[in-house]
Formats: sequence, C-alpha cells, structure tokens
Amino acid sequence: MILIFTNKEDTHPTNVIKYLTEWGVEVFRFNTECLMTDYRFGWWCNDEGYDFYIRNIRNGREMYGHQVTAVWDRRPSVPSSLPVQHENEEINKHILDEAHSFLSFLRYWMRNIYSIGNIVEDRPADSKMLQLSVARSLGMHIPDTCFSNMRDKIIAMTAPYEFLSLKPIGSSSVLVGDTDEEYVFYSQKVRTADLQQMPESAFSQSVNFVQNYVEKAYELRITVCCNDVVACKIDSQAMDDDKGKIDWRQGYDYDLKHEIVELPEKIKTFCLQFLEKMKLKFGCFDFIVTPEGDYVFLECNPNGQWLWIEILTGYDISKIVARNLAKYEKTYSKKDDN
Repeated sequence: MILIFTNKEDTHPTNVIKYLTEWGVEVFRFNTECLMTDYRFGWWCNDEGYDFYIRNIRNGREMYGHQVTAVWDRRPSVPSSLPVQHENEEINKHILDEAHSFLSFLRYWMRNIYSIGNIVEDRPADSKMLQLSVARSLGMHIPDTCFSNMRDKIIAMTAPYEFLSLKPIGSSSVLVGDTDEEYVFYSQKVRTADLQQMPESAFSQSVNFVQNYVEKAYELRITVCCNDVVACKIDSQAMDDDKGKIDWRQGYDYDLKHEIVELPEKIKTFCLQFLEKMKLKFGCFDFIVTPEGDYVFLECNPNGQWLWIEILTGYDISKIVARNLAKYEKTYSKKDDN
C-alpha cells in the first residue's frame, strides 16, 4: 500500500492515485490538516511488536503501518481543526500542538520505508547555502552569492557586477493586513550602483540574499524522480521584465511558453549526483542557460511543484511518480503502465 501525506488543497496526487488504482495498487491519502476530525488512529509498541493503524471516518478506508511499501511525503499540513472546540483557546492550541508532534514523530518513525520526499532530509536539503556548496563541489557553475546583514561584505562581493539579483531566503510571500491577499516576494534585478548608495541601516535590519545577476537565454525547470529526469525549457526572456523575464513565476498569467527539452548528459548526471549527496529521491531544479550556452545552477526544491508543467506541456510526470511509488508493490508490474 502507498501512503501519501498531503493536504486537501493539493491537486498533485490526483492523477498519481488514478494510475496506482488502475494498476491495482492500494493507496491511502492522508490529508494531515484533518488529523483530529477525519481520522481515528493509533501507534503501539509492546512485547509482541509495534504497528500503526489509521482509518478515514469519511470514506471508511483503513491502513496498517506494516502494509506500507512506499511513502510519498508530498505536502503535509499542520493539523488545524478539532472535532470539539474548547472555550479556552490555549487548550485548543495545546491539543493541535500535540497532534502536530504526533504527526511529526509518526513520519520520523517511517523514515526507513522507501519514500519520495522525506521529513528527515527535506528540510536540511532546502538550505540554499548547502545546495550551492554541493553544486560547486560537483563542478557546476553557480552565481556569486552572499547572505549577510553587513554592508561592506555585500558591496565587496557585488562590486564587479553591473546588476544584482535580490531574493528571499525562505519565506516567499506574506498576507497583506487582515485580508487574504498575498504579496509575493519575487527576485529583483538591481543596479549595483544603486545598492552602493544605500546606507548601512538598509543592510543591517534584515538578512540579505544577494547574487550577481546572470543573463539568460532561457531557464530550465528540471524535475527528477529517482532516475527519471524531465527538463522543461521556460522561455522567460520573451517576456517583459515584470511579466516573467526577471522571475519566471510572474509569467504564469501571461502565456509564458514551456517546452520539454533534452538535457546534456553532464547536466542529467549532475542532478542525479546532487540528489544522491542530499539523500533525496526527488527534486525540482532551477537552472539558467546563458546566451553563451553555459548552465548555471540556482537551486533545488526538495518538494517542488511540477503539475503546471504537466498541464502546459502534456508530459505525464504523474505517471513517472506513480511508477516509482509502485515499484515495490507485489501487485504491480511494469507492463501494467504501458
């Protein structure tokens, strides 16, 4: 049985589950934000052994831990609702905190089961510093990079370049005021001369993530699942600055062109070696291809999005993920997915 940790809003598992079901592979979708309202569960350990049980009270599906052959740690959410609200909000918060701890510990307990996505490795692998260090050690081109709140360090690194890229480190958006409106922090292209005019206080009051701006012919989003590598060319340079040219995410609503392309073998090899060093089986890589044809590594999201690529290009990434999840199931045969 395949166990998928995710949430109700996540559409990525839909087609994956469809394929697994067609191949006769059982799936348990666990929408973790509803842990306390939609599920009955238990973990136990005694002289007879240990196991885990969970049942979805909405649809009647149930699962034991010993049945799980693979885990997809896709996009779990913190438990957020209770069947009964206590009048004391601190008690409600305590109960949800306990539920969150249980969920985390359960996922740690399952760490040795074959998994696409992994609570143990994903978070440290999200470190931009670690990623850039590993990419450099594997011989890949990277931008000059500085994380700092010291003006002199940033100015010294950026002095040789006409333009810089300013990026968020972790949080990519905030909610505006009391509304549900989201403000997204996109990468910014800034003149070095303008940065040099800014006072010390502009640097010291935040952690600044600065790279030299790398000119682009186009960009690549490379989705890797185990040994399957899918490269999508993103034609960002055909767009206006504020519609995807600087940060391709701004081009979603402006018909930004996507195309599946072949990669040079050395880039495929790099991606696979990178994931191996990070102890990951999945990653979404962002690359720049320069006008001179050089490949420049930007980052790798250990649990990135890919469904929009499937929708825009028709390339069946869902089937690739399903195949890799199912490969240890006795009921599955490769001929099933032909």
